[in-house]
Amino acid sequence: MDSPLTLIGLPIALGVIMLGLGLGLTVADFRRVAHHPKAAVIALACQVLLLPALCFGLVLAFGLPPELAVGMMLLAASPGGTTANLYSHLFGGHVALNITLTAINSVLAVFTLPIVVNLSAAYFLGDGRSIGLQFDKVLQVFAIVLVPVILGMLVRAWVPRLAASLNRPVRILSVVVLVAVIAGTVIGDRENLAEYFVSVGLAVLAFNLLSLAIGYGVPRLAGVDRDAAKAAGFEIGIHNSTLAITIALSPALLDSSRMAVPAAVYALVMFFTAAAFGYLVNRLGTRTTTAPGDTTLHPGGRVS
Repeated sequence: MDSPLTLIGLPIALGVIMLGLGLGLTVADFRRVAHHPKAAVIALACQVLLLPALCFGLVLAFGLPPELAVGMMLLAASPGGTTANLYSHLFGGHVALNITLTAINSVLAVFTLPIVVNLSAAYFLGDGRSIGLQFDKVLQVFAIVLVPVILGMLVRAWVPRLAASLNRPVRILSVVVLVAVIAGTVIGDRENLAEYFVSVGLAVLAFNLLSLAIGYGVPRLAGVDRDAAKAAGFEIGIHNSTLAITIALSPALLDSSRMAVPAAVYALVMFFTAAAFGYLVNRLGTRTTTAPGDTTLHPGGRVS
């Protein structure tokens, strides 16, 4: 954890990630929520309030070790990832709602993530270690996370051609740096990886499945249409595990490879569970609309 790759690479990688997010955002992304206020408010409430509470219960139920418990809470407090937009597109969700939720969640996380992680560290790490996001570390989160987002948005607003040309290189650069840093960390801690997966794998899977179910089920129970509910399901079920890993590993923030383990396992699990979720929801929708006895309106107004 003291290597130059970690000390220099992680803060740069996190800054580049957030800059790339900012390059893709406009004020219109935040205004778009007005077109789907009910779905957006429900999804944000689930993301910010309900998921951390449920994750806390899972952590206690599985009896996770303290640092892994804090890592789980860090994951729960992380916003939805941009991968949610792709899955929503593939499975017929409301992509515009996804974009808006990702944008708002990413900004809200700057405020909510330090609070959740700091409270979790105080609860699970009661030995006085300065490992949580204390005030100086909260300021570092603001500097590393929020400033690049604002800078990216300003570039997008003032020099849109430059933003468009930078978007792809910035994303590639962030992936390259992150892969190098994370690979180095995994190699250095390879002797404990099997133990970590065994100790946190079931908890991560349970949290992922609950996130997807809540993200879709709560909006549907509230009367939100199916496409918007699918968008909310993917947004809430696919967390930004890259951001969580970077915050956990960064010496300027949490500086703990163990805290990065839940997010790393989640990053592997979520691709398969999200695909299964999209398939099942679409199959359920098909059966609902074509069930025996239903009346179906065909083109031209013919009813059968």
